Amino acid sequence: MVLFRHELKMNFKNFLIWTLCVGLGCLGCILLYGSLEEQIQGIADSFSDMGSMSAALGMDKMNLATMRGYFATEVAMMHGLGGAMYAAILGIGLVSKEQSAHTVDFLNVLPVKREKLLFSKYITLVTNILLFQMICAALYLLGFGLMGENADGREFFLYFLAAALMQVEIGTVCFGISAMSGKNRTGAGLGIAVLAFAMDMMCRIVPAIENLKYITPFYYANAADIYTNGEISVTMAATAGGVIFFSLAAAWTIYCRKDL
Repeated sequence: MVLFRHELKMNFKNFLIWTLCVGLGCLGCILLYGSLEEQIQGIADSFSDMGSMSAALGMDKMNLATMRGYFATEVAMMHGLGGAMYAAILGIGLVSKEQSAHTVDFLNVLPVKREKLLFSKYITLVTNILLFQMICAALYLLGFGLMGENADGREFFLYFLAAALMQVEIGTVCFGISAMSGKNRTGAGLGIAVLAFAMDMMCRIVPAIENLKYITPFYYANAADIYTNGEISVTMAATAGGVIFFSLAAAWTIYCRKDL
C-alpha cells in the first residue's frame, strides 16, 4: 500500500495534466456544438458522401448534425486518442524509469519483492485510467447538461466502459515493454497508441486488411459502433482480455527473473 500511494503521488502531475487537457478540450468541443449547429448540417452532408472515409469516421452510421452523432464521431475520437496516448506514456515508464534513474538499486536493498513492486505499479496504472475515465465522463455529462441535450445514458456508459478497457489494454502492453526494457521508451509507447489508431482507420477503409480489427483496441471502443449497435463486441472484449493477460504474464515472468 505504501508503494501504491507513492506511485500515485509521483504520477499525479501527469495524471492531472492529461485529464484536464483531454477532458476540458472535449468539453469545449461539446459546448462548441451550439455555435455550429446551424452550419453543421452542410458539413454532415459533405462528410456522408466521402465513401470509405465516412465509414472510417463512423459518419455512415451517425448523423453529425445531431449532438448524439457529433459526440460519437468527433468528441469520442479525440477522447479515445488522448486517453490511449496517456495510457501508453504511463504504462511505458512505470517500471523502466526505476532502471533508467537507477532507483532500482535502492529498491533492491529493501525487503520488497519484485512481485509486490510490479503489483503496486500495475494497480497504479489501472487506478489512474479509471479515474481519468470517470472525470472525463463527468465533464462530458456537464457539457450535455449545459447544452440541454440527452447523453443517452446506456450507450454513454458502454462507450466509457469500452474506452477504459482500451486504455487498460494499451497501458498493459506498454507496461510489459517497460518491465522488459531497461530504458524509458516513451516514443515507443506513443507509437503503439498512434499505430493502433491508424490501424483502426485503415481496416475500416480497406476490406483486405479487415482482420486488423482483432489487433487494434480502437475497433471495439468505437463510439459510433457502440451508439449504433447498443453493445460492445464480446469477441473483441475477450480478445482484449487475452492481450492484457498475456502482456501482464510476460511482464511478471521476465521482470521477476531479470538480472537487475
